[in-house]
Amino acid sequence: MAKVSVSLDAELVVEVMVLAGVGSPQDAVELVVRDYIARGHRTEALVAEREESVRDVEPKPQAQQG
Repeated sequence: MAKVSVSLDAELVVEVMVLAGVGSPQDAVELVVRDYIARGHRTEALVAEREESVRDVEPKPQAQQG
């Protein structure tokens, strides 16, 4: 797998390390990225599920007025 190097503010990384309970900056950043991706997949699935349920509901014919 290809590796990417980035520079990050040390305070941000330390805060993530503390919040996540991990001991290395690499693990902390990897955890955040994986969580972000998983959240995106969950959101996509939820939106698709809602769109399907909207399509399954048939609109009721409206009574003619007049």
